Amino acid sequence: MITKTQIKNSLDNLPENVTVDQVIDQLIFLEKIQKGLDDSKNGRINSKEEAKEKLSKWKL
Repeated sequence: MITKTQIKNSLDNLPENVTVDQVIDQLIFLEKIQKGLDDSKNGRINSKEEAKEKLSKWKL
Protein backbone atom coordinates (compact mmCIF):
# COMPACT_ATOMS: atom_id res chain seq x y z
CA MET A 1 0.00 0.00 0.00
CA ILE A 2 1.28 3.45 -0.80
CA THR A 3 1.21 6.12 1.87
CA LYS A 4 -0.40 9.54 1.73
CA THR A 5 3.09 11.04 1.98
CA GLN A 6 4.23 9.08 -1.08
CA ILE A 7 1.16 10.29 -2.98
CA LYS A 8 1.78 13.90 -1.97
CA ASN A 9 5.45 13.71 -2.96
CA SER A 10 4.55 12.18 -6.29
CA LEU A 11 1.97 14.86 -7.01
CA ASP A 12 4.45 17.58 -6.05
CA ASN A 13 6.87 16.24 -8.67
CA LEU A 14 4.33 16.37 -11.50
CA PRO A 15 4.18 19.42 -13.76
CA GLU A 16 1.66 22.17 -12.97
CA ASN A 17 -0.39 21.40 -16.07
CA VAL A 18 -1.25 17.75 -15.59
CA THR A 19 -4.32 15.82 -16.61
CA VAL A 20 -6.38 13.64 -14.31
CA ASP A 21 -5.38 10.65 -16.45
CA GLN A 22 -1.69 11.43 -15.87
CA VAL A 23 -2.28 11.66 -12.11
CA ILE A 24 -4.10 8.33 -12.11
CA ASP A 25 -1.34 6.72 -14.20
CA GLN A 26 1.27 8.02 -11.74
CA LEU A 27 -0.65 6.64 -8.75
CA ILE A 28 -1.08 3.23 -10.41
CA PHE A 29 2.65 3.21 -11.22
CA LEU A 30 3.52 4.01 -7.58
CA GLU A 31 1.19 1.30 -6.31
CA LYS A 32 2.75 -1.32 -8.60
CA ILE A 33 6.24 -0.37 -7.46
CA GLN A 34 5.19 -0.61 -3.82
CA LYS A 35 3.55 -4.00 -4.42
CA GLY A 36 6.76 -5.28 -6.01
CA LEU A 37 8.82 -4.04 -3.09
CA ASP A 38 6.40 -5.64 -0.62
CA ASP A 39 6.47 -8.92 -2.56
CA SER A 40 10.25 -8.91 -2.56
CA LYS A 41 10.44 -8.11 1.15
CA ASN A 42 8.05 -10.96 1.97
CA GLY A 43 9.78 -13.54 -0.23
CA ARG A 44 7.13 -13.63 -2.93
CA ILE A 45 9.63 -13.74 -5.76
CA ASN A 46 10.68 -16.12 -8.53
CA SER A 47 14.20 -17.19 -9.31
CA LYS A 48 15.49 -16.63 -12.82
CA GLU A 49 14.90 -20.30 -13.57
CA GLU A 50 11.34 -20.22 -12.22
CA ALA A 51 10.58 -17.14 -14.30
CA LYS A 52 11.98 -18.78 -17.44
CA GLU A 53 9.87 -21.87 -16.80
CA LYS A 54 6.68 -19.85 -16.32
CA LEU A 55 7.35 -17.72 -19.40
CA SER A 56 8.14 -20.75 -21.54
CA LYS A 57 4.54 -21.91 -21.06
CA TRP A 58 3.35 -18.75 -22.84
CA LYS A 59 5.18 -19.52 -26.09
CA LEU A 60 2.96 -20.53 -28.96
